[in-house]
Amino acid sequence: MDVTGRSRGEREHQAAAAAARYDETSEQRREVERQQEAGVSFPDSPEALAVRAARLLDRQAVPAAMVVEAVRAEPLAPSAAFERILGVSKELQAWSFLPRGARAARSIARISARENGRELPIGTGFLVSPSLLMTNHHVLPDADAARHCFVEFDAQVTVDNTPQPPTRLEFAPDGFFTADKRLDFALVLVSPGPDRRAPGEAFGWHRLSAQRGKLVIGEPVNIIGHPMGRLKEIAVRDNALQVRLDDFLHYRTDTEPGNSGSPVFNDQWEVIALHHSGVPRTDEQGRLLRRDGRVWQPGDGDDTIDWVSNEGVRISSVLRHLASLPLSTGQRALLAGMGPESGLGGPLAAVGATGSVAGPALATTGAVAGPAAPSAPVKRAPTEAVAPRATGLRARDGAFGGGRHLVFLHGRAQQGKDPEALRREWASGLNQGLVRAGLATIDPADIWFPFYGDRLVRALGTQESVPLAAEAPAVVAPGSPTTRAVYEEIIGEAAAQWYVPPESQQAAEGLNLDPAVGAVWRHLGWLAARSDLDTWAISLVFRDVAAYLDDQRIREEILGCVLETVPAAGEMVLVSHSLGTVVGMDLITRLSPGVEVVHLTTVGSPLGMDSVYNRLLSGGPKRPEKVVDWLNAWCPTDAVAIGCPLADDWADGLTDLAVVNARDRAHSITEYLAHAGVARSIGSHLAG
Repeated sequence: MDVTGRSRGEREHQAAAAAARYDETSEQRREVERQQEAGVSFPDSPEALAVRAARLLDRQAVPAAMVVEAVRAEPLAPSAAFERILGVSKELQAWSFLPRGARAARSIARISARENGRELPIGTGFLVSPSLLMTNHHVLPDADAARHCFVEFDAQVTVDNTPQPPTRLEFAPDGFFTADKRLDFALVLVSPGPDRRAPGEAFGWHRLSAQRGKLVIGEPVNIIGHPMGRLKEIAVRDNALQVRLDDFLHYRTDTEPGNSGSPVFNDQWEVIALHHSGVPRTDEQGRLLRRDGRVWQPGDGDDTIDWVSNEGVRISSVLRHLASLPLSTGQRALLAGMGPESGLGGPLAAVGATGSVAGPALATTGAVAGPAAPSAPVKRAPTEAVAPRATGLRARDGAFGGGRHLVFLHGRAQQGKDPEALRREWASGLNQGLVRAGLATIDPADIWFPFYGDRLVRALGTQESVPLAAEAPAVVAPGSPTTRAVYEEIIGEAAAQWYVPPESQQAAEGLNLDPAVGAVWRHLGWLAARSDLDTWAISLVFRDVAAYLDDQRIREEILGCVLETVPAAGEMVLVSHSLGTVVGMDLITRLSPGVEVVHLTTVGSPLGMDSVYNRLLSGGPKRPEKVVDWLNAWCPTDAVAIGCPLADDWADGLTDLAVVNARDRAHSITEYLAHAGVARSIGSHLAG
């Protein structure tokens, strides 16, 4: 099979398409250059600068001390402050930049074809999950081409500049293969090595993100690959993003055509694009030109072409494409390995700030990707009736001295789950934290676990949620007009807490959204871009909080359910999460008079927002009398805890604890409970 011939023809086609896009954006590029000549380092939109600065700060990508030093000398408007933060990021790199780059390089491999007894390098690829490798469509146009190729990891020199023996693995396209010609990408399964381990376990893989804020115009890009089939090389930082299109990026680098399929990184080693072509200079007829000005001929070789720029496919566009196509259960499991930020972890995942539904998907070879706007509405199955189950689990008699009780109060999305399994999950997280704090662990049977998950779903069933707009199905809102107003108020306040940028029509361009709907849609996208949660998760949590606060019938239903499984006397150590923190605050006002003392712990709580605490049964941020001490733990990248810290609003003895939860688990209850500070507070109350 003539793989190299097909690859060469496809590469010429992609180069011509890149040149056409380059010519179409000449005025945009000249405007960028004019601003840079005038001293503007990052000639991008205020919204893009704000999202980028927020991502850098939230992920500790720039030293806090340097940021303070850069912005404190003079009063600055937010946009100017954002530019200062980006300047710090560009000019100062921590020592970890180098080892992190070396780690990123390990998952990048050389792809070669077997032809007529020869082995010919044809491109580069990189792992994006434990077993999936991404490269260009023009490198692997179909599954048959992949069968005639292999991949080599560690095809590089050592620190002593001597060649390192590479590790050769085979592709397994029958297990998974998808490609798209317009976006010029291919995704293929790589077979395990001789040790039967998935390749990502040995070489690592890149967790792709559909979220915004990974790069702005003027920032450096870095590329690692195998130019012209050579051993691994790197082009670092002396390159910059020039133009951002819907699906492509143009940037200056020193890369060569053999770098096809290489990842394009920002300075935090996040993949922002899939490098796929140089941009050749062309004449008025669209013909490629040589460096000497003559028309290029196929026999001249790629190294004679006058390359003026480079083009990469935006990784968010690739992820959107994957999310728009059908997928089997087995293929869903493979794509789920790409991680939650990819938006491919499940049918309810959402793609970053775009508002498009990002369920897992498998493309067919040559399928054309849709536009970057949100996809067509996805029909969701109606909520299934859940079988009646116990409303909660009581603790064993005599736990913690008999007069002291540990109560866990969960949040939303627990319907259909086994309360005993949930109780053990919470206990496991807390026990991890107790071990870290040097305290005795607890038995799950000693925990009270009220369970209202099924009851909440049934109560919400009469107040069906609807898509906020047909064009943006990942944004949901309650069906009740009054509850929807509360929901929109919560979303608006949450976005304002994180400085939503000035109004921009770019996000809703072409969607014809009602202004109010467009604002909520944009605010949710902003929250997703700034946090480690996606739009769908944020939308659903705040929808259920709004329904609980606005609909008295739902509130009474949930409180009545919880009160069935709480102690009637003694001291209560109450630990609540997410929506459960709102329910718990109301619950304290309804406890039996026999419960004299409450030691309260809230985690991942929305209680810091006016729109939430003003609708509590207490009528505002008033700590119930029975609460003698209160620890509130929050993670800065948890969008549900956007109003935290709480001490500014809630008076008298509240202690806030900021924790750094693992990426992609910012709102996880087990992540919160496993923190030593949280567990120490709970454990000390249990020990008396």
